[in-house]
Amino acid sequence: MFVDRVKIHLRAGDGGAGVASFLRTRGRPRGRPDGGNGGKGGDIILAADPGVGTLLRYQRNSHHRAGSGTHGEGDLRNGRAGGDLVIPVPLGTVVEDSQGTMLADLVERGHRVVVLKGGRGGRGNAAFVSPKLRAPTVAEQGEYGPEAWFTLELKLAADAALIGFPNAGKSTLISSVSAAKPKVADYPFTTLQPHLGVVSIGEREFVMADIPGLIEGAADGKGLGHEFLRHVERARVLVVLLDPSPLQTHSVATQLRILVDELSSYLPELAERPRLLVISKADLPEAVEAARTVPGGTLVSAVTRQGLEQFLHATADLVDRAVKAAPDRPGFVLHRPVVADVSVHKVGDAWLVEGQAARRAVAFADLTQPEAARLATERLARLGVDQALIEAGAQPGDEVRVGDFVMEFQVEDRTE
Repeated sequence: MFVDRVKIHLRAGDGGAGVASFLRTRGRPRGRPDGGNGGKGGDIILAADPGVGTLLRYQRNSHHRAGSGTHGEGDLRNGRAGGDLVIPVPLGTVVEDSQGTMLADLVERGHRVVVLKGGRGGRGNAAFVSPKLRAPTVAEQGEYGPEAWFTLELKLAADAALIGFPNAGKSTLISSVSAAKPKVADYPFTTLQPHLGVVSIGEREFVMADIPGLIEGAADGKGLGHEFLRHVERARVLVVLLDPSPLQTHSVATQLRILVDELSSYLPELAERPRLLVISKADLPEAVEAARTVPGGTLVSAVTRQGLEQFLHATADLVDRAVKAAPDRPGFVLHRPVVADVSVHKVGDAWLVEGQAARRAVAFADLTQPEAARLATERLARLGVDQALIEAGAQPGDEVRVGDFVMEFQVEDRTE
């Protein structure tokens, strides 16, 4: 089964917790802080892999999670980092977040994008030692790994795309010139999914895609419309296959006009894409007469193999010229907009402080400890939370929430 659009749920690994530990020695009754840090959680990475041809595996299993970091230990032993999860996807996969924002367009081998970063490991008490704090008793929790839904959409990365009306002979042609074996039968819409085949001619190779039959109105979604047309976007060149048989209700000239109109309506630049005109079923008596109505059309027959070598050389030449004109396929990674570290807004009678930096500021294992509470409020002040609350209209005595940390807002008196 060919699957070219799926939704998957991904979760990065959790960070391990830091530990509060002391090494007791003679002459140091309070001990030396030796608590290690927790390990970082694993990232989620999507990577273009030529060995993957479909998204079927992710339709069957849509939930994936990276490894979590382990907790720190005494004697300054840090926890192990969680393993990254690399998810292989076919070349030509577009990645979107749950809001529909494109995050990556993975076209070539080696293209990859980190879609979720693992949670940070918590620091142990040894990391908090300072001239003012000789024996800290606090440690940080590890961060939970973020999770989200993503949409993966495959747009085939072929060198040449075979397009034409239903039953024009595309499947028969690609099966006769490559190892692709699509289903072939004598009725319209035999092909309901694209097929890729590697074509060899002399010392040259190129990838050909058999795009299921287009019909008038495809660009507006008629038939399977956009389900097929999106696979034409990647092709370097277009091979327009025209059917001269009496079974077609349109002449080859009309077929050509409709196909070009549909391509242009879907994506205007497709009308300018290099293309080769081919008259299929050259073994039929109507083929020669039809070829006269389409200047530049090449006659081929997958049954008698008439004109196949000439057709393949012409396609390879066109692909070579397209590669020289634009050697790199369009592929890119978009970076998400920078989100403010801290935001403040009122919810009911309380103020809610949000943002990764704010959550990290209060990420202590036990906020009931006075030492942990003091360090948390100092961190928040350095982040500008106090000033943000004042500017938002917070008053002394108001309740402020940051994650599970709840405090009463107080304005420091700076007057002498």
